[in-house]
Amino acid sequence: MDRFKDKVVLVTGAASGIGRATAERLAAEGATLSLTDVNLEGLEETAATCRGLGATVRAEFADVSSEESVAASVGGTVEELGRLDVLVNVAGILQFKDARSTTLEDWNRIIGVNLTGTFLMCREALPYLLQTKGNIVNTASTASLHGHPWTVSYSASKGGVYAVTMTLAVEFGKLGVRVNAVAPGGIETPIQNAFEVPEGADPKLIYRIMPLDRMRGPETVAATVAFLASEDGAHVNGEIVRVDGGTHA
Repeated sequence: MDRFKDKVVLVTGAASGIGRATAERLAAEGATLSLTDVNLEGLEETAATCRGLGATVRAEFADVSSEESVAASVGGTVEELGRLDVLVNVAGILQFKDARSTTLEDWNRIIGVNLTGTFLMCREALPYLLQTKGNIVNTASTASLHGHPWTVSYSASKGGVYAVTMTLAVEFGKLGVRVNAVAPGGIETPIQNAFEVPEGADPKLIYRIMPLDRMRGPETVAATVAFLASEDGAHVNGEIVRVDGGTHA
């Protein structure tokens, strides 16, 4: 398939996990890519793989929690690649911690990357997406849809992403820009595999995100992102699509 031929797609958090899998999937479908992350080593690995798939790739450091960094990233993408058709917001951080010991620094750091970063990227990209009648795919989480213990900062940030997605979908739908989100559950990624169960926590509650059958990799989320971002998803707007193996069925 060449669903993204002649399309320019900006993917944040592209150094690993869902971001990397999404970049690779879109590269295989003909996209021209602008990839960002704070992890330059991982980002270059992703870029090299995508170039090997035949994609034109622009890759650079960008901190999505920084207004200046976001503006430079989006502006640089359009200046260098000529346009912007799709924005995929994947950059995010996860923390499992008892709410009573969650510090204001913890809270601000996670909200800053996951929620503020998503807002800043959307705000900067929208003027260009309005020109191309493009679309946005954000990354929420099943933690934004159901209560999940020991993730107060993370759940709040992803709940905010849910709200941002719904708001922008309504605000810009009649102007030709679609905004959707994926809500991954138990996915085998570095961000999820690295967590430690908080002291005293009930592992059964922590593992509420486990799928009904088995864990799968980030390519499952990337496939959903590709559908939403493509013309196959042209009549889908303001949706949060769970990719969780039926966890909350």
